[in-house]
Amino acid sequence: MKIGALSTATGVPIDTIRHYEREGLLPEAARTEGNYRIYEVAHAQRLSFIRHCRGLDMTLDEIRVLLHFKDAPTEDCGEVNALLDQHIGHVAHRIRELRALEKQLRELRDTCRTAQDAEHCGILNQLSEFAKQPATKPSGSGHVHGAHARQPSARPGR
Repeated sequence: MKIGALSTATGVPIDTIRHYEREGLLPEAARTEGNYRIYEVAHAQRLSFIRHCRGLDMTLDEIRVLLHFKDAPTEDCGEVNALLDQHIGHVAHRIRELRALEKQLRELRDTCRTAQDAEHCGILNQLSEFAKQPATKPSGSGHVHGAHARQPSARPGR
């Protein structure tokens, strides 16, 4: 199948498929005489695996490790277990951060209970007061999707 059909079959945008190829997550496809990529069922299966891992908020480096073990089925999967345990820890940390963010937003929302002229809006006034304070260093990953620190793999060459 061509890249458009692969995209349709897996729900992964064409640009993302090309990105995964550049990253080495998806093996290069054979090419036709006209230089079109021709993908096999194995490409679609691997791409679906990658998409599912991304849906679990795994980084490309984490997926790379998982793919290594998927490609080497006789190796011990202890590192896979450790990777998932570490990822669970990242998710738990982000949940705590998101709960703190929600609390801040609710407190901010409480500063303006009713609609009024913008000059007297408690939310806008509070945000303006926060903006006057000196900038502080971010406290970690923030609330950006997939923004946990990269962890080096114990695998050689990874």
